[in-house]
Amino acid sequence: MAARPNRAETVPPELAGPLDRAVRGVFGVSWGKARGWIESGKVRVGVETVTEATARVAAGASLEVDERARRPRAAELDDRQVVHLDAQVLVLNKPAGLSTVPYEDAEADTLEGRARAWLERRGKAQRGARPALGVVHRLDKETSGLVVFTRTWLAKQSLASQFRKHTVHRRYMAIAHGEVRPRTIRSMLVEDRGDRLRGSARGTPPPGAREAITHVESAEPLAGATLVVLRLETGRTHQIRIHLSEAGHPIVGEHVYIKGYKGPIIEAPRLMLHAAELGFVHPSTEREMRWTQPMPDDMAEVLARLRG
Repeated sequence: MAARPNRAETVPPELAGPLDRAVRGVFGVSWGKARGWIESGKVRVGVETVTEATARVAAGASLEVDERARRPRAAELDDRQVVHLDAQVLVLNKPAGLSTVPYEDAEADTLEGRARAWLERRGKAQRGARPALGVVHRLDKETSGLVVFTRTWLAKQSLASQFRKHTVHRRYMAIAHGEVRPRTIRSMLVEDRGDRLRGSARGTPPPGAREAITHVESAEPLAGATLVVLRLETGRTHQIRIHLSEAGHPIVGEHVYIKGYKGPIIEAPRLMLHAAELGFVHPSTEREMRWTQPMPDDMAEVLARLRG
């Protein structure tokens, strides 16, 4: 059922929580449609336009969809998100809810776009020239944490090689359902495991399957969940989410790889996954560099609640 312009509804108690879930349930649309409306500035909560899909809404709040509303002006990169900058690389702390690079809409607000605009404003690019920025890895939209962009051809070649050889240091923190035990998960990932979702191949891997290796450590038991630390050897799309889900421990806040999980679902404002550590050999100095970012407030709040 398509929404009509300026159609308003009230959030029922069972849909209180993340805005995308409330919009999806109230207006009877897909996850993609709900998030598209929100991110393009077509959803108001009360009198305020909200563009964060994971924003919380209370029971009784008024939701209004106006399909004629224009996309709001893109937010700017906060100086505090710049972790490291030199002539070769730019390391940023990505907020949850922001795509690393454009996916479908070339005009969409992305971390890459914000980074280019930030470099221009700070005079870090030649006048009249588009700032050089290379993409060598990315994080899922709902995942927060450390991302590196390259600024020269040398840096892109060096970092791409390090990622390809699996020598880049990457550690993530996640809150996963259930009691998670330490283990190493290895599988061959395919784009369609049979239900139109990415997943691990069963039996003989088909052409195009790619090996994925995730090392899982249990950091702290929680109420109905576990705080885990994960080290990646490979960096396949949705690797951590798939491996934990297939092991019976989907990440708290997961909406996609949750099918078949029979335990109690823990509510969260977004996917509880954070890229906490990033390290690599600097392309020009050849020195080992490493950065750490603490989990953001929304994840810390869920952790505190589950500790209680």
